[in-house]
Amino acid sequence: MVKRIFIVTGEHSGDMHAAKVVENLRNSGMDIEVEAIGGEALASQGVKLFATHDKMSAMGLTPKIILDHLLLGKRLVDYLEKEYKPDLVLLIDYGAFNLNIAKFLHHAGIKVFYYIPPQVWASRKWRLNTIKKYIDKVLCIFPFEKKMYEEKGISVEYCGHPLVSQLPAKADRKAFFERHGFDPAKKLVSIFPGSRTFELKQLMDVFVASAKELQRLHPDLQFCISHAPNLKDEVYNKYLHGTEFKVIKGENQQLLSVSDALILASGTVALEAAIYQTPMLIAYRGPWFFYLVYLLVRCIKRVSLPNIIVDKEIVREIIQGKVSVHNIVAETEKLLYDNEYRTNHINDLEKIKSQLSEKISSEEVAKIIIKNL
Repeated sequence: MVKRIFIVTGEHSGDMHAAKVVENLRNSGMDIEVEAIGGEALASQGVKLFATHDKMSAMGLTPKIILDHLLLGKRLVDYLEKEYKPDLVLLIDYGAFNLNIAKFLHHAGIKVFYYIPPQVWASRKWRLNTIKKYIDKVLCIFPFEKKMYEEKGISVEYCGHPLVSQLPAKADRKAFFERHGFDPAKKLVSIFPGSRTFELKQLMDVFVASAKELQRLHPDLQFCISHAPNLKDEVYNKYLHGTEFKVIKGENQQLLSVSDALILASGTVALEAAIYQTPMLIAYRGPWFFYLVYLLVRCIKRVSLPNIIVDKEIVREIIQGKVSVHNIVAETEKLLYDNEYRTNHINDLEKIKSQLSEKISSEEVAKIIIKNL
């Protein structure tokens, strides 16, 4: 008998993780049908997409964003309850949307698992009550999360972090430089301004201005800007303002692994960079209203995942009002030219991978799902 699974993702990283889970589900030999809200990665696995991420890669509480999410949520719940009738729904990341959907799915009697759950240990711990009430099983990715959920009486299984097994090996620097026209005699600084339009709006100008100042001070430097693959070219180009720096789309991991230093917006990309042991800084800001709300609800003071995992600042965090060309330039110079500082930074990054499990996360998730179908 065919088992039906529906997966809900909200952005590129969730789409990638979901595709790996689907691959392992199909390798299990069980007759499984999968549909999803997702992107190119899930589509490449032959998954029928109910919707894409076009209206989900936004942040804030504007009337349009709220309306888009409400309409999509209503359509999704109606479809799942009345037509598709899945045996299990797998939510992946994207907490604000997915936790709301979980309530309606629970009331409809649909089994709901949550892979890569909201980081309630960082902010809004009261969401544990929502998770306990509406989620049948949490599939967590950090070892310290398991104890937290168990203490609340929530069914949880630790699956290991997906990046440990999914991250590709370091790219061949010589071949990468040759392919993209970089000078192998010069250091490469790469800029990752984010994968959401609001991040580009907040960060692109200051990141590009910092690169221009660094290039003025150090002509031996070359720069590259990473174009998040989930953003359309016309959207991305709007924020580039005709800058002459090379832009590379869809090669995030390769670029992270061959760079001499990174200027990053906060996010999973920082953890990827840490596993590659590439020196980095985090610079992040958003609308002041949302930042003030964040200060009220946060549970820890650290922002980036590398710092949270080892519980100390090994990556410099330049946040909100401190985001400036001066601060970004000064930290980048230390990462590149202060040999002792750079060595200590890289040594600290080595500790990250050892903190995470060697489990192949997508395989663990697939096994748990099959066991529970």
